[in-house]
Amino acid sequence: KLCEGILNILEKDTETSCQVACLEALRILSRDKKILVPVTTKRNMQILMKLAKLDTVEDPLERVSEFPVVVEALKCLCNIIFNSSVAQKLSLELNLAAMLCSLLQECKDRPLVDDIKCFDLRLLFLLSLLHTDIRAQLRQELQGVRVLTQALESSLSVRWTEEYKVAEDRNRLPLSLQETDCAIEALKALFNVTLDSWNVHSKNESHQFRYMAAILRHCLLTKGPTEEKTEELH
Repeated sequence: KLCEGILNILEKDTETSCQVACLEALRILSRDKKILVPVTTKRNMQILMKLAKLDTVEDPLERVSEFPVVVEALKCLCNIIFNSSVAQKLSLELNLAAMLCSLLQECKDRPLVDDIKCFDLRLLFLLSLLHTDIRAQLRQELQGVRVLTQALESSLSVRWTEEYKVAEDRNRLPLSLQETDCAIEALKALFNVTLDSWNVHSKNESHQFRYMAAILRHCLLTKGPTEEKTEELH
């Protein structure tokens, strides 16, 4: 009943501070699988997806003041999808992976969106881990390898000297915590999407994997903000 009450409030056009407080409460409650059973419905998922700005055509990512709401809604979706097999099935029906890829593209080269990117990538990782059909959809229909590789490239601030050669700077500063976390989530999602990619058939796929290999090499030469984070990144 508490979760339903929170979602009813979130469905209304309330103030940003109220939305963030409601989403924070829902995020904590959504860790309990028993609580999730009655609230994991198509309607409730759509409420959270709308708050997460996942329809980038109808409701683009514009106002910075709304970014905390977007982040909290993505965090809630992460918990719900991780803890609910019903939510995992609904994700395919609602085309969640495609919307996440669109939001990721919307974040490209924009300031103040690192947290949004990070939880978008975490949600793509969870979907590709928990639902084999979504993993296949990401690989085949949504050009997931390209989208995720570009997200990794952006997080590592890659600069190219040749087509498959990244510029190396020995005096480069370590990545920030946010950059490191984004890179880690992109790597985890990429692992899932490329898990069954033993046979590379097309010229485009061959290019994509050589491009990704150059970025992965650069990743191994990159340091995070702490030893622990560097180890996690590698």
